[in-house]
Amino acid sequence: MMLHNSFGVDLGSSTLKIYDQRKDKITKEKNMIALRDKDEVLAIGNDAYEMFEKTPKNIKIMEPVNNGRIGDVFLTEAILHTLLNRSGSSVGYRPVLYFAVPTGLTKIEKRAYYAVAHRGKLRKCKIFLVDRPIVDAIALGIPLNRTKGSMIMNIGSQCTEVSVIADGRVIISRQIPIGGKQFNDSIRSNIRKKNNLQVGIRTAKRLKLSLADMVPQKKQGRKVMGMDCVNGLVRDGIVTTTTVNLAIMDLARQIASQTREIIQRIPPQIRANIEKEGIYLTGGSTRIPHMDQFLSRELEYSVQQSLYYDLCTVCGLKELITHPVLHRYAYPVTKQ
Repeated sequence: MMLHNSFGVDLGSSTLKIYDQRKDKITKEKNMIALRDKDEVLAIGNDAYEMFEKTPKNIKIMEPVNNGRIGDVFLTEAILHTLLNRSGSSVGYRPVLYFAVPTGLTKIEKRAYYAVAHRGKLRKCKIFLVDRPIVDAIALGIPLNRTKGSMIMNIGSQCTEVSVIADGRVIISRQIPIGGKQFNDSIRSNIRKKNNLQVGIRTAKRLKLSLADMVPQKKQGRKVMGMDCVNGLVRDGIVTTTTVNLAIMDLARQIASQTREIIQRIPPQIRANIEKEGIYLTGGSTRIPHMDQFLSRELEYSVQQSLYYDLCTVCGLKELITHPVLHRYAYPVTKQ
């Protein structure tokens, strides 16, 4: 019987994922919290998401993590501890938490992870941080010690992280401020222009996954409900694949353009290995049909897409936790 339990935590901007070693289970819920009058907690996780876009003015739905970084320690703490309790996890004696984090965190940002975890049942826990590109590489099966150059593109909810790994370390990591949220906003804007209809964020997200086609090949339409931009009345309208594709294509090309700039700065010997190996693609927004083919054509590199999508990072944490030889890629964080 284990005296302690280990958890892998991916504090995504949109979704929080937790791996529980004792249960060998991954819990996934929205990284959201609903507050009434700024201080009364009404709902957390998926329950808060169900309230999203349906609340009166005195109730706010907050997302306390921005671009993978903790924006509000107290709200993040409330979400993490609630979801751990909700999953029925037993933390045991001196639990160990592994957080996947962006590269290049400041000392203050690192201490935020300590502050988030050291409460309640976790007050005696040990905390380790692991660079997100490293755990992504582990999940993707990249041999960290042997690779002479591997590129990973993680298209997340608020940004795209482009990283290069060589000789067991991250040598380049850049964030492009385009992700699922920007795709959703662009779809809403294009529907407003084309259909004179204001739709919600949740509707835009559903259209992104059901109608978008980055090749494109299919021609379809969906009936949606929204608010007429002229008279403010609720009505329905038909949104086509073309409307959604036009909204997404420009942003996807910006991702490709900025990725090309990053590739041009890579040392030639490492770039040669990436050309041979191809680019690894992961993240929730890679669910958009044929995103891998689009980026391959734009970048003129082969692209290998992970079927883990938004679970890639937490699956990498699972591998790290369960294989002690990989623990050297984690580093401790303390209160000081």
